[in-house]
Amino acid sequence: MSVFVLDASTAAAWLLPEEHSETAEQLIASISGQCPVPGLFWHEARSILVTAERRQRIAAGQALTAMTRLRRLPLEDAGAGQDGSVIELATVQGLSAYDAAYLELAIAPITSVGDPRSKAGGCSAGRESAGPGAVRQ
Repeated sequence: MSVFVLDASTAAAWLLPEEHSETAEQLIASISGQCPVPGLFWHEARSILVTAERRQRIAAGQALTAMTRLRRLPLEDAGAGQDGSVIELATVQGLSAYDAAYLELAIAPITSVGDPRSKAGGCSAGRESAGPGAVRQ
């Protein structure tokens, strides 16, 4: 079972025909339970798809179709992350705040039953971030 935090670029490789990736297909297929993503994920995915539509890489209307496909995955919005830890990770690791939000989610311990990450199933503690520049534990 693969354990990871899905990022928007990996989702794009799964959704966009010209970016098709067998690795992305395998990662998506391996999601076996609720998989947390930072709140930022949904905005990034929308932006990638709108840009692809504007540049005519996908047909008009396909951005919404792709988002519908993405929403069918068992992804759970884990929120924006904690300001202090995201900023610290960005500073220490030399990352953008966007990338640090993914990293924070990937390395954060599951803290309580109410935490969306506690229902992660196939995406649990010890997660890896799946995407370009991913930091592996």
